[in-house]
Amino acid sequence: MGRWLFWLVVLGFGGTAVSVWRGWLDVPPEWNPWAPLDVKAAPNGLTGYKLMRLRGDPALCAQALSSSALRVSRQADSPGAKCPLIGALRVQGGEVALSSSFIASCPLAVAYAMFEQHTLQPAAQSIYGQKVTRLDHLGSFACRNVYNRESGALSRHASADALDIAGFRMADGRAVSVLKDWPKQNQDAQFLRQVRDGACEAFSVVLSPDYNAAHRNHFHVDVGRWSVCR
Repeated sequence: MGRWLFWLVVLGFGGTAVSVWRGWLDVPPEWNPWAPLDVKAAPNGLTGYKLMRLRGDPALCAQALSSSALRVSRQADSPGAKCPLIGALRVQGGEVALSSSFIASCPLAVAYAMFEQHTLQPAAQSIYGQKVTRLDHLGSFACRNVYNRESGALSRHASADALDIAGFRMADGRAVSVLKDWPKQNQDAQFLRQVRDGACEAFSVVLSPDYNAAHRNHFHVDVGRWSVCR
């Protein structure tokens, strides 16, 4: 009896999925796995899947990015470079200003837009009752191996899929630094941990000072195929 019930559930779910995919069953876009990601919509259980789909579909990624307030410009392709970039963007900022613009793959740009809207600003309002006005970073694209080793796997930075975030500035001028404030036990440390935890909803990998000493002064965030939140 249990086996038959299991297969009835599987068939029912499969039929529903096919109906949604074919357009026979009308569901809100945020609950349709095949609907484009809307950056402004509140994240839900399908957000991770929708972000993952962007990695192999430039047109779908561009559509998702257009739903954000992020300002970007197209970078020239460099197919013959040691670390080739195709379809890369220069992110110039959104509601939050940047210490400098950075180069990003489209999936990284979308993940950053999600992070800014659904993690960073809510955390600042929750802890400080004000907005973040600037994000300080240590860079994104760098044609190098992991930890700058002479050999081994390329870093996610080599494909513009990663960003290193060093700190934030609030509307009242307060500066919050990963290096200086992570070890403390105060509002700033609470804010940084809330940002780190929330970032894991937008990025596939988030590495903080809890990961190792190499990340003592920044959060490494990327949109690679591994999933780590630490």
